[in-house]
Amino acid sequence: MLLIMSTAASTSIAHFSTPASLHLSTAKNKKAALLLNSIPTSKITSSPSISKVQYGYGYSKRSSILTGFKPFSSPVMEWQDCTVKMEIDVPVGLAYKLYSDRESIPRWMPFISSVQVLKDKPDLSRWSLKYKALGQELEYSWLARNMQPTPNQKIHWRSLEGLPNRGSVRFFPRGSSSCQVEVSSYIQHSV
Repeated sequence: MLLIMSTAASTSIAHFSTPASLHLSTAKNKKAALLLNSIPTSKITSSPSISKVQYGYGYSKRSSILTGFKPFSSPVMEWQDCTVKMEIDVPVGLAYKLYSDRESIPRWMPFISSVQVLKDKPDLSRWSLKYKALGQELEYSWLARNMQPTPNQKIHWRSLEGLPNRGSVRFFPRGSSSCQVEVSSYIQHSV
């Protein structure tokens, strides 16, 4: 029974990350557009396990400019943010457990090709993202630190090297057999 629920939960949680639910996000340059193609930005209605999905995305006001004035050579770093809220028909504890098992995430999140937890530092993990967009293979990797989680409520991380990103997954019970999952991620890129 737990395996069936786990599979259903994985399918429900992963559905918003499948290629059918993705489209090109608004971006200021082609490289950023290709990178951001893997961020879901439209409403999902096809999964019976998902009751409600809300997406939000856009450029945040936070940006940094490299110091020193060099005309046409100082890139602006911007954070692209994306927040997804969805209700799924699984208990909050099971949804939390699926997200907590970082090395299993590639099984249900198709654009994450691998996650390896460092044996000597279990709060650190190496992530690889592979995705094909507009006829190009995209590949990014990063080292992430999981911050102190709040069991059955919140998981959050930040990258230490590689693709600059940070985010959180929050879990809200909706009765004994369903919950709302809110995923917020922020990816930094040059424009």
